[in-house]
Amino acid sequence: MLMLNKTNLAPLSFILNGVPGLEDIHVWISFPFCSMYVVALVGNCGLLYLIYYEDSLHKPMYYFLAMLSLIDFVMCSSTIPKALCIFWFNLKEISFDGCLVQMFLVHTFTGMKSGVLMLMALDCYVAICYPLRYSIILTNPIIAKAGLSTFLRGVLLIIPFTFLIKCLPYCRGNIIPHTYCDHMAVAKLSCGNIKVNVIYGLMVALLIGGFDILCIAISYTMILRAVVSLSSADARQKAFSTCTAHICAIIFSYSPAFFSFFSHRFGGHVIPSSCHIIVANIYLLLPPAMNPVVYGVKTKQIRDCIIRILSGSKGAKSHSK
Repeated sequence: MLMLNKTNLAPLSFILNGVPGLEDIHVWISFPFCSMYVVALVGNCGLLYLIYYEDSLHKPMYYFLAMLSLIDFVMCSSTIPKALCIFWFNLKEISFDGCLVQMFLVHTFTGMKSGVLMLMALDCYVAICYPLRYSIILTNPIIAKAGLSTFLRGVLLIIPFTFLIKCLPYCRGNIIPHTYCDHMAVAKLSCGNIKVNVIYGLMVALLIGGFDILCIAISYTMILRAVVSLSSADARQKAFSTCTAHICAIIFSYSPAFFSFFSHRFGGHVIPSSCHIIVANIYLLLPPAMNPVVYGVKTKQIRDCIIRILSGSKGAKSHSK
């Protein structure tokens, strides 16, 4: 029997139903999920340690990369352990407050990740178009302020989601057909008017995603113009290689997001809900797993530092506290 809180008709807990329609193969789905999660944990923790340990990586590009790794770590860690508990042990219950916390973390850090990708695009733009002024433009205080602004933007825009969800009356059960608490998945359980939730959700998507994608597009347009104008083929190749890892990160991050956004609105009756849920989880898993690998392979300085550490060289010194 569904127990309700008398003050606002909010359920004491929700039931996360995993991937509806694929319950029989939950265990099999868990294997790639678990593998990618382990890769994400090891890769991002290793990258954070490497950036902290190696003095040669104390540069703006790697500070932004450290922010991206930290965000990826929190994003997948806020959802995947619970999803694995559902798949392996059938532990589907999550408290109402726990659901709000999970929803807040997922959406806040999703917005922060978009902002950091935008900052990394601006970093590439300054590095290629203004190489002589790079260290003057991107100073440590500027990087700290940019990171703090991205964090505050995510927090301030997502906090209203929790209040909107908390104020809704719930009378359509407490079963969420998902592996984690998504804002609209929870709102659809309400018997109240969720128009404000829908409109505010679209506004936030435009304010964060739309603005960041526009900035990234403008940055790469300017980068392309600058690279094409270079007379040397070697210089053009070096300039393009500077952006390769970041372009891969953008593709890994935005492709699942675009699929989910457009399929929900234009292919809702054609694409099964299980596909939506798996893609939503891939969005939280694939970038955290692939970004450390891509940056480790494509970035020479990171690759050299890894080789130096594995070979036991003392080329880099750690910080003295």
